[in-house]
Amino acid sequence: QVQLVESGGGLVQAGGSLRLSCTASGRTFISYSMGWFRQAPGQEREFVAAISWSAGNTYYADSVKGRFTISRHNAKKMVYLQMNSLKPEDTAVYSCAATTLLERLWVPTTYDYWGQGTQVTVSS
Repeated sequence: QVQLVESGGGLVQAGGSLRLSCTASGRTFISYSMGWFRQAPGQEREFVAAISWSAGNTYYADSVKGRFTISRHNAKKMVYLQMNSLKPEDTAVYSCAATTLLERLWVPTTYDYWGQGTQVTVSS
């Protein structure tokens, strides 16, 4: 069992930066690949970024590539999403998720565990 808690969301002006954190519980965190997804009002959940359990592989949505960076610290059981050059269209609830799988990390149904999410609002 893994429990996930996100933090670091908030209100930021366009062009600004935020760093989201996801804290995990459970003894086998290192066995999980982790992902970040977002959902804006009236929109479907959207893949943002993912990182394999070894941090050897990272994946990004085209819309955030070059602006967002996903990383993890296995000893601290944390995953981070550094978001730079934020745009109003990045406004959404951001959630982290965990899976034991290594494939299809951009697909929400791949994941077994989800956090409650943290709101990110980017003003123009």
